[in-house]
Order: sequence, then C-alpha cells, then structure tokens
Amino acid sequence: MDPELIPALEEALEVSPGNAPLRRQLGNLLMGCGRLEDAEDVLRAGGEAGPATPGLQAALARCFAMQGKASPALAVAESLVHRDDASPDVLLSVCRTLKSLDELDAARRAYRRAVELDAEVADPVLAEAIGADGAVWTEPDADEAASNDHDEDEDADEQGRVILRITHGGNPFEGLEIEKPDVNFSDVGGMDALKEQIGLKIIAPLENAELYAAYGKAIGGGILMYGPPGCGKTHLARATAGQIDSAFISVGIHDVLDMYLGNSEAKLHTLFEYARSNTPCVLFFDEVDALGAKRSDMRGSAGRQVINQFLAELDGVKASNDGLLILAATNAPWALDSAFRRPGRFDRVLFVPPSDAAGAAAILNVLLKGKPQKAVDLGAVAKRCKGFSGADLKAVVDVAVEAKLAAAMKSGVPEPLTTKDLVKAAKSVKPSTREWFGTAKNHALYANEGGQYDEVLDYLKMR
Repeated sequence: MDPELIPALEEALEVSPGNAPLRRQLGNLLMGCGRLEDAEDVLRAGGEAGPATPGLQAALARCFAMQGKASPALAVAESLVHRDDASPDVLLSVCRTLKSLDELDAARRAYRRAVELDAEVADPVLAEAIGADGAVWTEPDADEAASNDHDEDEDADEQGRVILRITHGGNPFEGLEIEKPDVNFSDVGGMDALKEQIGLKIIAPLENAELYAAYGKAIGGGILMYGPPGCGKTHLARATAGQIDSAFISVGIHDVLDMYLGNSEAKLHTLFEYARSNTPCVLFFDEVDALGAKRSDMRGSAGRQVINQFLAELDGVKASNDGLLILAATNAPWALDSAFRRPGRFDRVLFVPPSDAAGAAAILNVLLKGKPQKAVDLGAVAKRCKGFSGADLKAVVDVAVEAKLAAAMKSGVPEPLTTKDLVKAAKSVKPSTREWFGTAKNHALYANEGGQYDEVLDYLKMR
C-alpha cells in the first residue's frame, strides 16, 4: 500500500473516528512504513473511539510484538484466542504474532481454533512451523481406555468407560474432611472492605434468614476472590466459615480430576451433594482456574464436560444450593472461563490486593501475638512493607525472629523483638507481588473488556 495514502487515511479517521476497519488499515500501513509508535497510538485509540474489535486488537498485538513489547503483545493475543467473535482470519493473524513471540503452545491453540471455524483457512506451512496439523482434537478410543489395568474398586459402563464407585454414605472422598475452623474475622488482619462485602453476601443472610425468606431471596451464593498469591484469600475463606460457625470444605484439583472419563464429573457432583447435606457449609475451591479454565483452550471434550458440570452445580439445576456458600480463589482470573462470572454463579468478584499500611499493621499485630516484643511501633514497620502480601509480612516476622534466636544462642540471653529488628528484616524481604502485578497490569490495560480488572488499575493508580 502506498505510504502517500497515510495523510488521506488520517484525515478520514478524524471525520469517522469509530470506523474500526479504517483505523486498522491505517495502523497496518504505519507498521509497514516502520512508524510503530504512531501505529500503536492509532490502534490503541480505537478502544476509546468505539468497540475494540478483534481485528483492531490483532493489529495491536502485532504492533506490540514488532516493538519487542512481548508481555502486552502476549496478553492481547491470548485474549483474542478466547473471544467468540474472533474470525478465522483474525485468529491466523494472532497465530503468526504468537509464533513471532515463540509462544508455540498458544499459537497452536489459535491455529486449531481458526481451522475448526473454517477448514479452508488451513495453512500447511504455518502449521508445520508451529507444530500443529490443524486437526480437531479427539478423545482416546473407548476400547483403548477400557484396556488399561484398573483396581477392583472400579466399574466399566456399557461403553467401556471406567467409572469410579463413590459411596454416598459418610464422606465420599478419602482424606477430604469437613472442618469447623477455629478462626474468624478477628484473626484476619486488615481486609476490612473485603470482610464487609462477604458479610453482606454471606453473613447477613444467615443472621436475617426470615427477612431474606420474605423477599424470596435464597441463602447462599458464590464469591470469587482474585489477586496476588499470599494475600490471604484462603485464610479469609476459612475465617468466613469460622465467623458463621459453619462447616468448611476445602477442595483442590486433586480432589476432583480423574484420568478416566466420567469420574471427574461424578466426583464434583458428589462433592456438592455432600456439602448440601451439611448446610450451612462453606465450599472453598482454591486455584479454581485449574477446574474452570477457558473452554476455548481445551482441545477435547473431557475438560469441557467437567466445566459444564461445575456450572450446572453452581446453578443448582437439580438440587437447591440454599445454605451452600461457595467461595473460590485464583491468582489468574484471566484464565477462568467467563461463564463463571455470570450472576447466580460467582456473582461477586472481589480483588484481594496487598494490604495498605493500616492493614499491614493489623496483620503484623496478629503475627506477633505470643512472641516476646518490646514497644514495637507497628505503623513504622508497616510503612517499610509497601506492596507486601500477608505471606511476605510473615516472612518479615520470621526473619526477625531467626535473627533474635541466632543472637540469643551466642549471648545466652533471649531478647524481645523491637521495631528496629522488624524494620531491618523488612529491608531484606522483597515483595513477592511485583511479578503478579506485572502480568495483571498487561491484562488490565490491553484485555479488559467489560472493565473486570478496573480494580487492578485503581490499585496501580493508572486510571
């Protein structure tokens, strides 16, 4: 395309700023002329002038990649692979961008999805370069699955699928226990806004059951917590159960997923049934993205069936979830299937950031309980811990205690912890949340359709 067309396209775009095809054409022309920064400005402005179409986003991802901005390019490209409105041509463009970033797994996903949508776009040269044949993934043959050796505790149905027998009397999961947590909100330092949200969603309905019943409002529901690792999501879930004196069941991926077809869905259903029989009950899914990953990422139907089962259980299609409180936590909300965010499932999505100074002081106060200390200025220590997760603050206390133990073993005289000891320890601990925010920032800036990550931008003071 002739570079002399650039002024005319720019003039036309001023008249029609919401014209996405025109903006994309200008961006591609600018990239072809080596004016990458100008192209980025034009393409990014498209999201402000109108809907961020897949074509515009694909061009923006390519522009980022050409500038060596691998992280934002990857964030935009991967978000396009999951968009329902991405055309086969756009997906092939995304595939090439991902190939240039050496992200071959993601490139193969984009290519396979493009071919599934339209087999005529298949590009044998591109497929060979990324190691994809373009074929649709199929499940292993049933006879092959049935030919494996199985324990005598397993049955096979008429189609040869191995089904694990799960007893419905007592606890159906070996090693999975119902807890009665001995912690409550008073044991959770900071997080006042989060505790208030959980109180409105979970605690208030239990304490005012008759009022909620009068309005036909069921007791229960789902809350999804996301944020950097180590910021207390699991601890907050356990404290929620303790606050309302309910049963608490913590579920990990190993409690559900099974190598044989049909078993994972059966386990998940029995787990929900078991929780429903012990209401009020807090059912907590840690790292929920492992069980609820985006279905567009999956090459076969087995993983999709588990997600469909999970969604059906959350909806309470065949059984009431009244009194069942479902909490989930993830460090990667962008990897979670969007269907989980629909109202009636995880209809509250709460960002769990590192604590502010007041919250850090409250956490330190909890961590220092029972430890010898002398006039510790928690506020002064907290100021040295900006961006620290709860786990980082625990590390600060541990480092200070270890230093005191080492000194006591030399002198033979144990000394209490002081503000100076904790401040010194804080200088030696680096906040573990920085890496997470580096990734989250890219998703919040470039893959934030619907504003689901606005809280991240607010925390980073970027809007």
